Amino acid sequence: MAPREEDMDWLYRDEPEQAEPTAVLRPDEVERIRHTDSRRAQQPGQSGYPAVAPYAAETPSGRAQRGPEPAPGAPAGPPPPPPAATKTKRRRKGRPVLRTIGILVLAWVLFLIGTPIYAWFTGTKVDAFPSGERPPEQPGTTVLLVGSDAREDLSAEDRSRLGTGSTEGRRTDTMMLLHTPTSGEPVLLSLPRDSYVEIPGRGKNKLNAAYAFGGAPLLVETIEHNTGIRVDGYLEIGFLGVVDVVDAVGGIEVCPTFDIDDRDSHLKLSKGCQEVDGVTALGYVRMRKADPRGDLGRMERQREVIGAIVDRVASPMSVLNPVRYWQLNMAASKSLARGEGTGIGQLTQVATGFLSVMTGKGLSITVPVSDPNARTEVGSSMLWDEEASGEVFAAIAAGDTGALEKYRK
Repeated sequence: MAPREEDMDWLYRDEPEQAEPTAVLRPDEVERIRHTDSRRAQQPGQSGYPAVAPYAAETPSGRAQRGPEPAPGAPAGPPPPPPAATKTKRRRKGRPVLRTIGILVLAWVLFLIGTPIYAWFTGTKVDAFPSGERPPEQPGTTVLLVGSDAREDLSAEDRSRLGTGSTEGRRTDTMMLLHTPTSGEPVLLSLPRDSYVEIPGRGKNKLNAAYAFGGAPLLVETIEHNTGIRVDGYLEIGFLGVVDVVDAVGGIEVCPTFDIDDRDSHLKLSKGCQEVDGVTALGYVRMRKADPRGDLGRMERQREVIGAIVDRVASPMSVLNPVRYWQLNMAASKSLARGEGTGIGQLTQVATGFLSVMTGKGLSITVPVSDPNARTEVGSSMLWDEEASGEVFAAIAAGDTGALEKYRK
Protein backbone atom coordinates (compact mmCIF):
# COMPACT_ATOMS: atom_id res chain seq x y z
CA MET A 1 0.00 0.00 0.00
CA ALA A 2 1.35 3.42 -0.95
CA PRO A 3 2.26 5.76 1.90
CA ARG A 4 -0.43 8.29 2.91
CA GLU A 5 0.21 11.83 1.91
CA GLU A 6 0.61 14.43 4.64
CA ASP A 7 -1.92 16.82 3.07
CA MET A 8 -4.61 14.23 3.71
CA ASP A 9 -4.01 14.22 7.44
CA TRP A 10 -6.90 16.68 7.97
CA LEU A 11 -9.20 14.00 6.67
CA TYR A 12 -7.88 11.31 8.92
CA ARG A 13 -7.31 13.71 11.85
CA ASP A 14 -3.66 12.83 12.06
CA GLU A 15 -4.34 9.49 13.63
CA PRO A 16 -5.90 6.82 11.50
CA GLU A 17 -8.77 4.92 13.13
CA GLN A 18 -8.55 1.22 13.34
CA ALA A 19 -11.39 -0.41 11.36
CA GLU A 20 -13.47 -2.86 13.37
CA PRO A 21 -13.46 -6.33 11.99
CA THR A 22 -16.67 -7.41 10.25
CA ALA A 23 -18.62 -9.98 12.26
CA VAL A 24 -19.85 -13.02 10.42
CA LEU A 25 -23.17 -14.43 11.74
CA ARG A 26 -24.20 -18.00 11.57
CA PRO A 27 -27.47 -18.77 9.70
CA ASP A 28 -29.32 -19.70 12.95
CA GLU A 29 -28.39 -16.30 14.49
CA VAL A 30 -29.70 -14.43 11.42
CA GLU A 31 -33.02 -16.25 11.68
CA ARG A 32 -33.30 -15.47 15.44
CA ILE A 33 -32.73 -11.74 14.83
CA ARG A 34 -35.29 -11.60 12.04
CA HIS A 35 -37.85 -13.38 14.26
CA THR A 36 -37.21 -10.97 17.13
CA ASP A 37 -37.65 -7.92 14.86
CA SER A 38 -40.90 -9.31 13.49
CA ARG A 39 -42.37 -9.73 17.00
CA ARG A 40 -41.34 -6.22 18.01
CA ALA A 41 -42.95 -4.79 14.89
CA GLN A 42 -46.27 -6.40 15.94
CA GLN A 43 -45.96 -4.97 19.49
CA PRO A 44 -45.29 -1.23 19.15
CA GLY A 45 -43.42 0.47 21.92
CA GLN A 46 -41.60 -2.67 23.19
CA SER A 47 -37.91 -2.34 24.15
CA GLY A 48 -37.68 1.13 22.64
CA TYR A 49 -38.09 -0.01 19.06
CA PRO A 50 -40.29 2.18 16.84
CA ALA A 51 -43.63 0.81 15.70
CA VAL A 52 -42.82 -0.35 12.19
CA ALA A 53 -45.07 -2.58 10.13
CA PRO A 54 -43.51 -5.73 8.72
CA TYR A 55 -42.05 -5.35 5.29
CA ALA A 56 -44.39 -5.75 2.35
CA ALA A 57 -43.63 -7.64 -0.76
CA GLU A 58 -45.29 -6.96 -4.05
CA THR A 59 -47.35 -9.77 -5.53
CA PRO A 60 -47.58 -10.43 -9.25
CA SER A 61 -50.90 -8.54 -9.29
CA GLY A 62 -49.16 -5.41 -8.08
CA ARG A 63 -50.77 -5.39 -4.66
CA ALA A 64 -48.73 -5.31 -1.51
CA GLN A 65 -48.60 -8.44 0.58
CA ARG A 66 -47.87 -8.52 4.30
CA GLY A 67 -44.52 -9.78 5.50
CA PRO A 68 -43.61 -13.21 6.74
CA GLU A 69 -46.04 -15.09 8.95
CA PRO A 70 -45.19 -15.04 12.68
CA ALA A 71 -43.31 -17.99 14.01
CA PRO A 72 -45.05 -20.63 16.11
CA GLY A 73 -45.94 -19.29 19.56
CA ALA A 74 -46.33 -15.71 18.36
CA PRO A 75 -49.71 -13.89 18.80
CA ALA A 76 -52.06 -14.82 15.95
CA GLY A 77 -54.80 -12.83 14.22
CA PRO A 78 -55.29 -9.11 13.48
CA PRO A 79 -55.51 -6.55 16.31
CA PRO A 80 -59.02 -5.73 17.70
CA PRO A 81 -61.10 -3.16 15.73
CA PRO A 82 -61.01 0.45 16.88
CA PRO A 83 -63.79 1.70 19.20
CA ALA A 84 -65.51 3.63 16.39
CA ALA A 85 -66.09 0.44 14.41
CA THR A 86 -67.65 -1.25 17.47
CA LYS A 87 -70.09 1.63 17.98
CA THR A 88 -71.10 1.53 14.34
CA LYS A 89 -71.80 -2.17 14.59
CA ARG A 90 -73.97 -1.66 17.69
CA ARG A 91 -75.97 1.08 16.02
CA ARG A 92 -76.65 -1.14 13.06
CA LYS A 93 -77.90 -3.89 15.36
CA GLY A 94 -80.39 -1.46 16.97
CA ARG A 95 -81.91 -0.26 13.72
CA PRO A 96 -84.16 -3.32 13.11
CA VAL A 97 -85.71 -2.84 16.57
CA LEU A 98 -86.49 0.83 15.87
CA ARG A 99 -87.86 -0.07 12.46
CA THR A 100 -90.17 -2.70 14.00
CA ILE A 101 -91.44 -0.22 16.60
CA GLY A 102 -92.09 2.33 13.85
CA ILE A 103 -94.08 -0.19 11.82
CA LEU A 104 -96.20 -1.15 14.85
CA VAL A 105 -96.95 2.50 15.68
CA LEU A 106 -97.95 3.18 12.07
CA ALA A 107 -100.21 0.10 12.04
CA TRP A 108 -101.88 1.25 15.28
CA VAL A 109 -102.54 4.74 13.91
CA LEU A 110 -104.01 3.29 10.71
CA PHE A 111 -106.24 1.01 12.81
CA LEU A 112 -107.49 3.93 14.92
CA ILE A 113 -108.29 6.01 11.84
CA GLY A 114 -109.47 3.27 9.52
CA THR A 115 -111.90 1.50 11.88
CA PRO A 116 -114.39 4.37 12.32
CA ILE A 117 -114.13 5.25 8.64
CA TYR A 118 -114.92 1.64 7.71
CA ALA A 119 -117.78 1.55 10.23
CA TRP A 120 -119.15 4.82 8.89
CA PHE A 121 -119.24 3.75 5.25
CA THR A 122 -120.66 0.30 6.01
CA GLY A 123 -123.48 1.76 8.13
CA THR A 124 -127.08 2.23 7.01
CA LYS A 125 -128.18 5.29 5.06
CA VAL A 126 -131.76 6.53 5.03
CA ASP A 127 -133.64 9.14 3.06
CA ALA A 128 -134.24 11.64 5.85
CA PHE A 129 -134.78 15.08 4.36
CA PRO A 130 -137.97 16.47 2.79
CA SER A 131 -138.06 17.69 -0.78
CA GLY A 132 -140.42 20.61 -0.24
CA GLU A 133 -139.84 24.09 1.13
CA ARG A 134 -137.47 24.23 4.07
CA PRO A 135 -136.02 26.92 6.39
CA PRO A 136 -133.00 28.72 4.91
CA GLU A 137 -129.42 27.93 5.89
CA GLN A 138 -128.68 28.99 9.48
CA PRO A 139 -125.55 29.64 11.57
CA GLY A 140 -124.17 26.65 13.42
CA THR A 141 -125.09 22.99 12.89
CA THR A 142 -128.22 21.15 14.08
CA VAL A 143 -128.49 17.35 14.07
CA LEU A 144 -131.73 15.48 14.80
CA LEU A 145 -131.21 12.39 16.97
CA VAL A 146 -133.98 9.81 16.87
CA GLY A 147 -134.54 6.69 18.94
CA SER A 148 -136.81 4.35 16.96
CA ASP A 149 -139.02 1.69 18.53
CA ALA A 150 -139.47 -0.25 15.28
CA ARG A 151 -139.90 -3.96 15.99
CA GLU A 152 -140.04 -5.54 12.53
CA ASP A 153 -136.30 -6.28 12.56
CA LEU A 154 -136.49 -8.05 15.93
CA SER A 155 -136.90 -11.80 16.28
CA ALA A 156 -139.43 -13.30 18.68
CA GLU A 157 -136.53 -14.11 21.01
CA ASP A 158 -135.27 -10.50 20.88
CA ARG A 159 -138.76 -9.11 21.60
CA SER A 160 -139.08 -11.35 24.64
CA ARG A 161 -135.57 -10.59 25.90
CA LEU A 162 -135.93 -6.82 25.43
CA GLY A 163 -139.54 -6.60 26.56
CA THR A 164 -140.58 -4.59 23.51
CA GLY A 165 -143.91 -6.25 22.83
CA SER A 166 -145.23 -6.89 19.32
CA THR A 167 -146.77 -3.55 18.39
CA GLU A 168 -146.65 -3.08 14.62
CA GLY A 169 -145.37 0.00 12.82
CA ARG A 170 -142.51 2.40 13.44
CA ARG A 171 -142.53 5.07 16.12
CA THR A 172 -140.02 7.31 17.82
CA ASP A 173 -139.45 7.10 21.55
CA THR A 174 -136.72 9.76 21.52
CA MET A 175 -136.29 12.98 19.55
CA MET A 176 -133.53 15.47 20.33
CA LEU A 177 -131.93 18.38 18.51
CA LEU A 178 -128.21 18.79 19.16
CA HIS A 179 -127.18 22.29 18.11
CA THR A 180 -123.57 23.47 17.87
CA PRO A 181 -123.78 27.30 17.64
CA THR A 182 -121.39 29.86 16.25
CA SER A 183 -121.70 31.75 19.55
CA GLY A 184 -122.47 30.27 22.95
CA GLU A 185 -122.60 26.72 24.30
CA PRO A 186 -123.88 23.55 22.56
CA VAL A 187 -127.54 22.80 23.27
CA LEU A 188 -129.26 19.43 23.55
CA LEU A 189 -132.99 20.12 23.12
CA SER A 190 -135.44 17.30 23.91
CA LEU A 191 -138.71 17.23 21.97
CA PRO A 192 -141.48 15.39 23.86
CA ARG A 193 -142.92 12.57 21.75
CA ASP A 194 -146.45 13.53 22.80
CA SER A 195 -146.07 17.17 21.74
CA TYR A 196 -149.29 18.33 20.09
CA VAL A 197 -148.13 19.81 16.76
CA GLU A 198 -149.22 20.32 13.18
CA ILE A 199 -148.00 17.59 10.84
CA PRO A 200 -147.83 18.88 7.22
CA GLY A 201 -150.64 17.27 5.23
CA ARG A 202 -151.92 15.36 8.27
CA GLY A 203 -153.38 18.01 10.56
CA LYS A 204 -152.83 18.16 14.32
CA ASN A 205 -151.38 15.11 16.05
CA LYS A 206 -148.64 13.93 18.39
CA LEU A 207 -145.10 14.54 17.18
CA ASN A 208 -144.11 10.87 17.07
CA ALA A 209 -147.05 10.19 14.73
CA ALA A 210 -145.16 12.05 11.98
CA TYR A 211 -142.58 9.27 11.89
CA ALA A 212 -145.30 6.62 11.80
CA PHE A 213 -147.04 8.41 8.90
CA GLY A 214 -144.06 9.27 6.72
CA GLY A 215 -140.81 8.08 8.27
CA ALA A 216 -137.76 10.30 8.73
CA PRO A 217 -138.57 12.83 5.95
CA LEU A 218 -141.98 13.71 7.39
CA LEU A 219 -140.57 13.86 10.92
CA VAL A 220 -137.85 16.30 9.82
CA GLU A 221 -140.39 18.36 7.91
CA THR A 222 -142.72 18.47 10.94
CA ILE A 223 -139.96 19.63 13.29
CA GLU A 224 -138.76 22.30 10.86
CA HIS A 225 -142.35 23.46 10.27
CA ASN A 226 -143.13 23.86 14.00
CA THR A 227 -139.78 25.21 15.23
CA GLY A 228 -138.33 27.17 12.29
CA ILE A 229 -134.99 25.36 12.89
CA ARG A 230 -133.27 23.85 9.86
CA VAL A 231 -132.08 20.28 10.43
CA ASP A 232 -128.60 19.72 8.95
CA GLY A 233 -128.01 16.10 9.94
CA TYR A 234 -129.99 13.01 10.94
CA LEU A 235 -128.97 10.02 13.11
CA GLU A 236 -131.31 7.19 14.14
CA ILE A 237 -130.76 4.32 16.56
CA GLY A 238 -133.05 1.36 17.24
CA PHE A 239 -133.74 -0.88 20.24
CA LEU A 240 -130.90 -3.31 19.53
CA GLY A 241 -128.58 -0.39 18.89
CA VAL A 242 -128.91 0.83 22.47
CA VAL A 243 -128.22 -2.68 23.79
CA ASP A 244 -125.21 -3.27 21.52
CA VAL A 245 -123.57 0.09 22.19
CA VAL A 246 -123.99 -0.15 25.98
CA ASP A 247 -122.58 -3.69 25.98
CA ALA A 248 -119.71 -2.63 23.71
CA VAL A 249 -118.52 -0.06 26.27
CA GLY A 250 -118.79 -2.59 29.09
CA GLY A 251 -122.03 -1.29 30.63
CA ILE A 252 -122.93 2.10 32.05
CA GLU A 253 -123.87 3.63 35.39
CA VAL A 254 -127.42 4.90 35.99
CA CYS A 255 -128.79 6.59 39.10
CA PRO A 256 -132.58 6.23 39.48
CA THR A 257 -134.06 8.54 42.10
CA PHE A 258 -136.79 6.06 43.11
CA ASP A 259 -137.39 2.30 43.12
CA ILE A 260 -138.60 1.10 39.72
CA ASP A 261 -140.87 -1.85 39.02
CA ASP A 262 -142.31 -1.45 35.51
CA ARG A 263 -143.98 -4.48 33.95
CA ASP A 264 -144.25 -3.06 30.42
CA SER A 265 -140.50 -2.42 30.04
CA HIS A 266 -139.49 -5.48 32.12
CA LEU A 267 -137.52 -3.20 34.43
CA LYS A 268 -136.90 -3.63 38.13
CA LEU A 269 -134.27 -1.39 39.75
CA SER A 270 -133.57 -0.10 43.23
CA LYS A 271 -132.99 3.55 43.99
CA GLY A 272 -129.37 4.70 43.73
CA CYS A 273 -126.40 4.48 41.35
CA GLN A 274 -125.56 1.10 39.82
CA GLU A 275 -123.96 -0.54 36.78
CA VAL A 276 -126.37 -1.91 34.17
CA ASP A 277 -126.00 -3.86 30.92
CA GLY A 278 -127.53 -3.08 27.56
CA VAL A 279 -130.91 -4.75 28.11
CA THR A 280 -131.42 -3.00 31.45
CA ALA A 281 -130.33 0.35 29.99
CA LEU A 282 -132.92 -0.03 27.22
CA GLY A 283 -135.68 -0.64 29.75
CA TYR A 284 -134.47 2.35 31.74
CA VAL A 285 -134.83 4.76 28.79
CA ARG A 286 -138.17 3.27 27.66
CA MET A 287 -139.95 3.13 31.02
CA ARG A 288 -142.55 5.86 31.67
CA LYS A 289 -145.72 4.35 33.17
CA ALA A 290 -144.02 3.75 36.51
CA ASP A 291 -142.58 7.28 36.46
CA PRO A 292 -144.79 9.86 38.21
CA ARG A 293 -143.52 12.49 35.75
CA GLY A 294 -144.37 10.41 32.68
CA ASP A 295 -142.70 11.44 29.44
CA LEU A 296 -140.80 14.32 31.04
CA GLY A 297 -139.07 11.91 33.41
CA ARG A 298 -138.31 9.55 30.55
CA MET A 299 -136.59 12.33 28.56
CA GLU A 300 -134.34 13.07 31.52
CA ARG A 301 -133.36 9.38 31.75
CA GLN A 302 -132.69 9.30 28.02
CA ARG A 303 -130.25 12.18 28.36
CA GLU A 304 -128.72 10.45 31.38
CA VAL A 305 -128.10 7.23 29.45
CA ILE A 306 -126.70 9.03 26.41
CA GLY A 307 -124.37 10.99 28.68
CA ALA A 308 -123.21 7.79 30.38
CA ILE A 309 -122.49 6.17 27.00
CA VAL A 310 -120.53 9.20 25.81
CA ASP A 311 -118.58 9.21 29.08
CA ARG A 312 -117.55 5.57 28.58
CA VAL A 313 -116.75 6.12 24.91
CA ALA A 314 -114.48 9.04 25.90
CA SER A 315 -112.56 6.76 28.28
CA PRO A 316 -108.92 6.05 27.23
CA MET A 317 -109.69 2.31 27.38
CA SER A 318 -112.09 2.70 24.45
CA VAL A 319 -109.05 3.56 22.36
CA LEU A 320 -106.25 1.61 24.06
CA ASN A 321 -108.19 -1.66 24.06
CA PRO A 322 -108.34 -2.73 20.38
CA VAL A 323 -111.08 -5.32 20.96
CA ARG A 324 -113.33 -2.81 22.72
CA TYR A 325 -112.53 -0.16 20.10
CA TRP A 326 -113.50 -2.50 17.26
CA GLN A 327 -116.69 -3.72 18.98
CA LEU A 328 -117.80 -0.17 19.73
CA ASN A 329 -117.36 0.96 16.15
CA MET A 330 -119.05 -2.12 14.74
CA ALA A 331 -121.97 -1.71 17.17
CA ALA A 332 -122.39 1.88 16.05
CA SER A 333 -122.19 0.80 12.43
CA LYS A 334 -124.99 -1.76 12.84
CA SER A 335 -127.08 0.41 15.13
CA LEU A 336 -126.94 3.88 13.60
CA ALA A 337 -128.77 4.93 10.47
CA ARG A 338 -127.72 8.27 9.02
CA GLY A 339 -129.46 10.57 6.66
CA GLU A 340 -128.06 11.26 3.22
CA GLY A 341 -125.64 14.15 3.49
CA THR A 342 -124.89 13.53 7.16
CA GLY A 343 -121.10 13.38 7.20
CA ILE A 344 -118.52 12.01 9.61
CA GLY A 345 -117.74 15.59 10.61
CA GLN A 346 -121.29 16.00 11.93
CA LEU A 347 -120.97 12.76 13.87
CA THR A 348 -117.83 14.16 15.47
CA GLN A 349 -119.76 17.32 16.36
CA VAL A 350 -122.48 15.18 17.93
CA ALA A 351 -119.95 13.33 20.11
CA THR A 352 -118.23 16.58 21.10
CA GLY A 353 -121.56 18.28 21.78
CA PHE A 354 -122.80 15.43 23.95
CA LEU A 355 -119.56 15.43 25.91
CA SER A 356 -119.87 19.18 26.50
CA VAL A 357 -123.49 18.92 27.59
CA MET A 358 -122.92 15.98 29.92
CA THR A 359 -119.89 17.60 31.58
CA GLY A 360 -121.85 20.79 32.26
CA LYS A 361 -120.18 22.89 29.55
CA GLY A 362 -123.28 22.76 27.36
CA LEU A 363 -127.02 23.19 27.90
CA SER A 364 -129.47 20.32 28.30
CA ILE A 365 -133.04 21.60 27.99
CA THR A 366 -136.56 20.49 27.09
CA VAL A 367 -139.04 22.41 24.99
CA PRO A 368 -140.95 24.57 27.51
CA VAL A 369 -144.39 23.06 28.10
CA SER A 370 -147.52 24.90 29.29
CA ASP A 371 -149.66 21.78 29.82
CA PRO A 372 -148.05 18.32 30.11
CA ASN A 373 -151.37 16.46 30.13
CA ALA A 374 -153.75 18.29 27.82
CA ARG A 375 -156.85 16.53 26.51
CA THR A 376 -156.94 16.54 22.70
CA GLU A 377 -158.71 14.59 19.95
CA VAL A 378 -155.67 12.27 19.76
CA GLY A 379 -155.53 11.63 23.50
CA SER A 380 -153.36 13.01 26.28
CA SER A 381 -150.83 15.40 24.75
CA MET A 382 -148.30 18.08 25.69
CA LEU A 383 -148.83 21.70 24.74
CA TRP A 384 -145.77 23.87 24.20
CA ASP A 385 -145.45 27.22 25.93
CA GLU A 386 -145.70 29.46 22.85
CA GLU A 387 -143.67 32.39 24.18
CA ALA A 388 -140.91 30.44 25.92
CA SER A 389 -140.57 27.78 23.21
CA GLY A 390 -140.52 30.52 20.56
CA GLU A 391 -137.55 32.13 22.37
CA VAL A 392 -135.67 28.82 22.48
CA PHE A 393 -136.28 28.09 18.79
CA ALA A 394 -135.30 31.61 17.70
CA ALA A 395 -132.00 31.46 19.64
CA ILE A 396 -131.04 28.15 18.04
CA ALA A 397 -132.03 29.34 14.56
CA ALA A 398 -129.86 32.45 15.07
CA GLY A 399 -126.89 30.34 16.19
CA ASP A 400 -126.62 32.19 19.52
CA THR A 401 -127.48 30.18 22.63
CA GLY A 402 -126.26 32.64 25.24
CA ALA A 403 -129.81 33.61 26.31
CA LEU A 404 -130.91 30.00 26.99
CA GLU A 405 -129.11 29.50 30.32
CA LYS A 406 -132.36 30.05 32.23
CA TYR A 407 -133.86 26.97 30.56
CA ARG A 408 -131.08 24.64 31.70
CA LYS A 409 -132.36 21.39 33.21
